[in-house]
Amino acid sequence: MKVKKKGFKVTSKKDDSPVTQADLASNEVIMAALANLYPEIPVLSEEGTDIPFSIRQTWKEFFLVDPLDGTKEFIKDNGEFCVCIALMRNNRPVLGVIYAPTSDTLYTGSIETGAYVSRTDKDPERITTKPANENEGLIVVGSRSHPSPDLETYLSTIKVEKMTPAGSAIKFCLVAEGKAHIYPRFNPTMEWDTAAGQAIVESAGGSMLGLDGKPFPYNKENLKNKGFFVTA
Repeated sequence: MKVKKKGFKVTSKKDDSPVTQADLASNEVIMAALANLYPEIPVLSEEGTDIPFSIRQTWKEFFLVDPLDGTKEFIKDNGEFCVCIALMRNNRPVLGVIYAPTSDTLYTGSIETGAYVSRTDKDPERITTKPANENEGLIVVGSRSHPSPDLETYLSTIKVEKMTPAGSAIKFCLVAEGKAHIYPRFNPTMEWDTAAGQAIVESAGGSMLGLDGKPFPYNKENLKNKGFFVTA
Protein backbone atom coordinates (compact mmCIF):
# COMPACT_ATOMS: atom_id res chain seq x y z
CA MET A 1 0.00 0.00 0.00
CA LYS A 2 3.00 2.30 0.58
CA VAL A 3 4.18 1.59 -2.97
CA LYS A 4 0.67 2.21 -4.31
CA LYS A 5 0.53 5.56 -2.52
CA LYS A 6 3.85 6.95 -3.71
CA GLY A 7 3.71 5.62 -7.30
CA PHE A 8 5.75 2.92 -9.02
CA LYS A 9 7.35 1.74 -12.24
CA VAL A 10 6.09 -1.33 -14.08
CA THR A 11 8.63 -3.73 -15.58
CA SER A 12 8.15 -7.00 -17.49
CA LYS A 13 9.29 -10.47 -16.44
CA LYS A 14 10.63 -13.09 -18.86
CA ASP A 15 7.08 -14.24 -19.64
CA ASP A 16 6.03 -10.60 -20.36
CA SER A 17 3.83 -10.47 -17.25
CA PRO A 18 4.09 -7.18 -15.34
CA VAL A 19 5.90 -6.79 -12.01
CA THR A 20 6.20 -3.78 -9.67
CA GLN A 21 8.18 -2.85 -6.56
CA ALA A 22 5.06 -3.87 -4.57
CA ASP A 23 5.30 -7.50 -5.77
CA LEU A 24 8.96 -7.66 -4.76
CA ALA A 25 8.55 -5.86 -1.42
CA SER A 26 5.58 -8.06 -0.46
CA ASN A 27 7.61 -11.14 -1.37
CA GLU A 28 10.50 -10.04 0.88
CA VAL A 29 8.17 -9.50 3.85
CA ILE A 30 6.43 -12.87 3.41
CA MET A 31 9.61 -14.87 2.78
CA ALA A 32 11.30 -13.39 5.86
CA ALA A 33 8.25 -14.02 8.07
CA LEU A 34 7.75 -17.62 6.92
CA ALA A 35 11.48 -18.37 7.33
CA ASN A 36 11.27 -17.01 10.87
CA LEU A 37 8.03 -18.78 11.85
CA TYR A 38 8.45 -22.08 9.97
CA PRO A 39 12.16 -22.47 9.11
CA GLU A 40 11.68 -26.18 8.35
CA ILE A 41 9.02 -25.65 5.63
CA PRO A 42 10.26 -24.69 2.13
CA VAL A 43 8.55 -21.92 0.15
CA LEU A 44 7.70 -21.70 -3.55
CA SER A 45 6.82 -18.12 -4.50
CA GLU A 46 5.93 -16.49 -7.81
CA GLU A 47 8.90 -14.18 -7.27
CA GLY A 48 11.26 -17.10 -6.52
CA THR A 49 10.40 -19.93 -8.91
CA ASP A 50 13.92 -21.03 -9.82
CA ILE A 51 13.81 -24.09 -7.53
CA PRO A 52 14.55 -27.19 -9.65
CA PHE A 53 11.76 -29.77 -9.98
CA SER A 54 14.25 -32.43 -8.82
CA ILE A 55 14.25 -30.70 -5.42
CA ARG A 56 10.56 -29.65 -5.34
CA GLN A 57 9.26 -33.14 -6.12
CA THR A 58 10.71 -34.45 -2.83
CA TRP A 59 8.72 -31.93 -0.73
CA LYS A 60 5.98 -33.42 1.44
CA GLU A 61 5.01 -29.99 2.76
CA PHE A 62 5.62 -26.45 1.45
CA PHE A 63 4.16 -22.97 1.26
CA LEU A 64 2.92 -21.73 -2.13
CA VAL A 65 2.92 -17.92 -2.27
CA ASP A 66 1.67 -15.21 -4.60
CA PRO A 67 2.89 -11.99 -2.95
CA LEU A 68 0.66 -9.83 -5.15
CA ASP A 69 -2.07 -11.58 -7.11
CA GLY A 70 -3.74 -9.29 -9.62
CA THR A 71 -0.76 -7.12 -10.54
CA LYS A 72 -2.76 -5.85 -13.53
CA GLU A 73 -5.55 -4.75 -11.16
CA PHE A 74 -2.94 -3.14 -8.89
CA ILE A 75 -1.59 -1.17 -11.87
CA LYS A 76 -5.13 -0.14 -12.90
CA ASP A 77 -5.74 0.93 -9.27
CA ASN A 78 -9.17 -0.74 -9.07
CA GLY A 79 -8.48 -2.33 -5.67
CA GLU A 80 -9.02 -5.93 -6.87
CA PHE A 81 -5.64 -7.36 -5.91
CA CYS A 82 -4.65 -9.57 -3.01
CA VAL A 83 -1.94 -11.61 -1.30
CA CYS A 84 -2.21 -15.43 -1.45
CA ILE A 85 -0.44 -17.94 0.81
CA ALA A 86 -1.25 -21.67 0.85
CA LEU A 87 0.15 -24.53 2.89
CA MET A 88 0.55 -27.62 0.72
CA ARG A 89 0.70 -31.19 2.05
CA ASN A 90 1.33 -34.06 -0.34
CA ASN A 91 0.72 -31.53 -3.14
CA ARG A 92 -2.78 -30.60 -1.91
CA PRO A 93 -3.73 -27.18 -0.47
CA VAL A 94 -4.76 -27.76 3.16
CA LEU A 95 -4.72 -24.17 4.38
CA GLY A 96 -5.19 -20.89 2.55
CA VAL A 97 -4.96 -17.19 3.35
CA ILE A 98 -6.10 -14.44 0.98
CA TYR A 99 -5.73 -10.83 2.10
CA ALA A 100 -7.24 -7.88 0.22
CA PRO A 101 -5.27 -4.81 1.37
CA THR A 102 -7.55 -2.08 0.00
CA SER A 103 -10.55 -3.29 2.03
CA ASP A 104 -8.47 -4.75 4.91
CA THR A 105 -10.28 -8.07 4.45
CA LEU A 106 -8.71 -11.41 5.34
CA TYR A 107 -10.09 -14.76 4.15
CA THR A 108 -8.76 -17.94 5.73
CA GLY A 109 -9.62 -21.59 5.32
CA SER A 110 -8.32 -24.92 6.51
CA ILE A 111 -9.69 -28.41 6.19
CA GLU A 112 -9.59 -28.76 9.99
CA THR A 113 -11.23 -25.51 11.10
CA GLY A 114 -13.43 -24.31 8.20
CA ALA A 115 -13.40 -20.96 6.38
CA TYR A 116 -13.61 -17.46 7.85
CA VAL A 117 -13.56 -13.82 6.83
CA SER A 118 -12.15 -11.04 9.04
CA ARG A 119 -13.10 -7.50 8.06
CA THR A 120 -11.45 -4.38 9.52
CA ASP A 121 -11.44 -4.54 13.32
CA LYS A 122 -14.18 -7.19 13.44
CA ASP A 123 -14.08 -10.72 14.79
CA PRO A 124 -13.71 -13.50 12.18
CA GLU A 125 -17.05 -14.75 10.79
CA ARG A 126 -17.57 -18.31 9.58
CA ILE A 127 -18.36 -18.46 5.85
CA THR A 128 -19.92 -21.24 3.79
CA THR A 129 -20.78 -21.68 0.14
CA LYS A 130 -24.41 -21.42 -0.95
CA PRO A 131 -25.26 -23.83 -3.77
CA ALA A 132 -27.98 -22.71 -6.18
CA ASN A 133 -31.49 -24.09 -5.82
CA GLU A 134 -32.71 -26.42 -8.56
CA ASN A 135 -34.40 -23.84 -10.81
CA GLU A 136 -32.34 -20.85 -9.75
CA GLY A 137 -30.16 -18.97 -12.22
CA LEU A 138 -26.46 -19.07 -11.38
CA ILE A 139 -24.39 -16.15 -10.15
CA VAL A 140 -21.14 -16.57 -12.08
CA VAL A 141 -17.86 -14.85 -11.23
CA GLY A 142 -15.25 -14.46 -13.96
CA SER A 143 -11.96 -12.80 -14.75
CA ARG A 144 -11.90 -9.04 -15.25
CA SER A 145 -8.55 -8.86 -17.06
CA HIS A 146 -8.51 -12.27 -18.80
CA PRO A 147 -11.88 -12.82 -20.55
CA SER A 148 -12.12 -15.91 -22.75
CA PRO A 149 -14.23 -16.96 -25.76
CA ASP A 150 -14.55 -20.42 -24.14
CA LEU A 151 -16.24 -18.76 -21.15
CA GLU A 152 -18.84 -17.14 -23.41
CA THR A 153 -19.52 -20.51 -25.02
CA TYR A 154 -19.87 -22.20 -21.62
CA LEU A 155 -22.19 -19.50 -20.25
CA SER A 156 -24.54 -20.05 -23.19
CA THR A 157 -25.08 -23.64 -21.93
CA ILE A 158 -26.19 -22.77 -18.38
CA LYS A 159 -28.87 -20.60 -16.78
CA VAL A 160 -27.09 -17.41 -15.69
CA GLU A 161 -28.80 -14.93 -13.41
CA LYS A 162 -25.80 -12.63 -13.14
CA MET A 163 -22.20 -12.46 -14.36
CA THR A 164 -19.84 -10.67 -11.95
CA PRO A 165 -16.36 -9.77 -13.21
CA ALA A 166 -13.66 -9.59 -10.53
CA GLY A 167 -9.88 -9.47 -10.40
CA SER A 168 -7.39 -11.85 -8.80
CA ALA A 169 -8.11 -14.72 -6.37
CA ILE A 170 -10.90 -12.67 -4.76
CA LYS A 171 -13.13 -14.65 -7.17
CA PHE A 172 -12.56 -17.76 -5.03
CA CYS A 173 -13.59 -15.79 -1.94
CA LEU A 174 -16.88 -14.71 -3.54
CA VAL A 175 -17.80 -18.38 -4.05
CA ALA A 176 -16.57 -19.31 -0.55
CA GLU A 177 -18.73 -16.69 1.18
CA GLY A 178 -21.86 -17.51 -0.81
CA LYS A 179 -21.89 -14.44 -3.09
CA ALA A 180 -21.41 -16.51 -6.27
CA HIS A 181 -22.29 -20.08 -7.26
CA ILE A 182 -19.55 -20.85 -9.77
CA TYR A 183 -16.20 -19.60 -11.06
CA PRO A 184 -15.38 -21.28 -14.40
CA ARG A 185 -11.85 -20.65 -15.72
CA PHE A 186 -10.66 -21.57 -19.21
CA ASN A 187 -7.57 -19.37 -19.54
CA PRO A 188 -4.31 -20.60 -17.98
CA THR A 189 -3.23 -19.60 -14.48
CA MET A 190 -0.23 -20.54 -12.35
CA GLU A 191 -0.25 -22.78 -9.27
CA TRP A 192 0.28 -19.86 -6.84
CA ASP A 193 -2.82 -18.17 -8.33
CA THR A 194 -5.18 -20.95 -7.24
CA ALA A 195 -3.87 -22.89 -4.20
CA ALA A 196 -4.96 -20.53 -1.39
CA GLY A 197 -8.33 -19.96 -3.05
CA GLN A 198 -8.91 -23.69 -3.45
CA ALA A 199 -8.16 -24.31 0.24
CA ILE A 200 -10.63 -21.58 1.27
CA VAL A 201 -13.40 -22.73 -1.09
CA GLU A 202 -13.06 -26.38 -0.05
CA SER A 203 -12.99 -25.40 3.63
CA ALA A 204 -16.23 -23.45 3.04
CA GLY A 205 -17.95 -26.51 1.52
CA GLY A 206 -17.28 -25.98 -2.18
CA SER A 207 -15.09 -27.78 -4.67
CA MET A 208 -12.46 -27.13 -7.33
CA LEU A 209 -11.85 -29.62 -10.12
CA GLY A 210 -10.09 -29.55 -13.47
CA LEU A 211 -12.18 -29.22 -16.64
CA ASP A 212 -11.78 -33.03 -16.90
CA GLY A 213 -13.59 -33.43 -13.54
CA LYS A 214 -10.44 -34.72 -11.83
CA PRO A 215 -8.67 -33.34 -8.72
CA PHE A 216 -6.53 -30.33 -9.57
CA PRO A 217 -2.78 -31.19 -9.74
CA TYR A 218 -0.04 -29.21 -7.93
CA ASN A 219 3.77 -29.13 -7.76
CA LYS A 220 3.95 -30.15 -11.41
CA GLU A 221 7.23 -29.86 -13.32
CA ASN A 222 5.56 -27.06 -15.33
CA LEU A 223 3.76 -24.82 -12.82
CA LYS A 224 1.20 -23.57 -15.36
CA ASN A 225 -2.42 -24.62 -14.69
CA LYS A 226 -5.08 -25.72 -17.12
CA GLY A 227 -8.71 -24.61 -16.72
CA PHE A 228 -10.99 -25.48 -13.81
CA PHE A 229 -14.41 -25.15 -12.24
CA VAL A 230 -14.85 -23.73 -8.73
CA THR A 231 -18.38 -24.50 -7.52
CA ALA A 232 -20.44 -23.97 -4.40
